[in-house]
Amino acid sequence: MNFVFLLKTYTDARIRKISKERIQAELDKRNIIIVAGFQGINSFGDVTTLGRGGSDTSAVALAAAFHADLCQIYTDVDGVYTADPRVVPNAKKLPEITFADMLELASQSAQVLHNRSVELAKKYHVNMEVVSSLKNIPGTKVKEVIKLEKTNIGGVAKMDNFARFSLVGLEDCPGVAFKVFSLLSRHNVNVDIILQSVGRGGSKDISFTCPLSSLDDARRVLEENKDMLEYDSIEVDDNVAKISLVGAGMMTHVGVASDMFEALYDAGINIQMIATSEIRISVLVNKDDANRAIKVVHDKFSGNED
Repeated sequence: MNFVFLLKTYTDARIRKISKERIQAELDKRNIIIVAGFQGINSFGDVTTLGRGGSDTSAVALAAAFHADLCQIYTDVDGVYTADPRVVPNAKKLPEITFADMLELASQSAQVLHNRSVELAKKYHVNMEVVSSLKNIPGTKVKEVIKLEKTNIGGVAKMDNFARFSLVGLEDCPGVAFKVFSLLSRHNVNVDIILQSVGRGGSKDISFTCPLSSLDDARRVLEENKDMLEYDSIEVDDNVAKISLVGAGMMTHVGVASDMFEALYDAGINIQMIATSEIRISVLVNKDDANRAIKVVHDKFSGNED
């Protein structure tokens, strides 16, 4: 079996473009190839870095180019867990997980793999495995199809770098949401969860979340355009966190959302906003409740309720 090892550090300023043919020639000699990751060449021929997750993405790109059976990512953890073990002590390591679930967890701030590497693996059908660089034990396989458990739950993730905005007293007429979010888009403010109330008395409210890094820009843009948007007041809360339950096909199974909400209710945790997709249910809660929320939701679906 041939191996291509990827260095995760920038070690040599005299980088040359490494061709597939050159690597293949060395592999044919049964040599072990070491390639510096995290860097590449842009459209102008300049050596550049690939940004966060660049080493994982480099490894997947090499695996795709050589049609490898498996791309192993060696890291400081021994696999993908159903939750962050530092927050949820009884989190379980998954033997395998789908690309869709892993991509969703990575997007929701599970830091085992960067979402760009998972996207690339999914696109080029590269099976991955997250393995420990410290222990010689099996890791977690990431692939297209897995044997689903009855709960179909891949994991629970937390993001607490969000702020919630509420525009109160907007006019209840066509085009209001477009005016709000096109304005934010033009100023490079990315939004996530969006909630619009039912119009009553000719007015309605719109709430949304955005990254904390965009909080000041979003507030400034909305306040500067108050006359154009015609809202009564604006409310901002940066003490929030998003808890996401991820699992392939779970939205086709009755009771998943109800069970999640029941777990939060039993723990006395208030839900501020809800967003769903085919493989994810996300709720916005108070940041002080975030770790407790992860634990109770995880226990509800792992069968480890105390």
